[in-house]
Amino acid sequence: MKKGIKILLIVCIVAAALAITGTVVMRRIQGNLDALKTTEIPRTDLQRIEDGTYTGRYSVFPVSATVEVTVENHVITGIRLVEHKNGKGQAAESIPGEVVRTQSLQVDAVSGATYSSKVILLAIADALDGETA
Repeated sequence: MKKGIKILLIVCIVAAALAITGTVVMRRIQGNLDALKTTEIPRTDLQRIEDGTYTGRYSVFPVSATVEVTVENHVITGIRLVEHKNGKGQAAESIPGEVVRTQSLQVDAVSGATYSSKVILLAIADALDGETA
């Protein structure tokens, strides 16, 4: 009987530890995503961007993106989404095409993929603010 009580006690302690850990992780993720909501997408002056291919990254767990942005004659000629880790945000993979079409980072987020949209835009901003690939 004592062995059964010990096993039950261990199982309860492990279950409680997992529940607490899960709650802490979920709160941290939600905090990251809430902060992303208020993050502004910077305006970029393409006239200051030299020709080249630039790599940018942005990550807010659990969403991340890596892009390569090609600029020619101060025009964004292409954006390649190198990597995009997302949950339900795959629809946001249309964002690079919109940026090329409008030549602006001030594009609407994809409904249902707001976090991924913003992460991709911030990765593009990082590329345009950084070094060539």
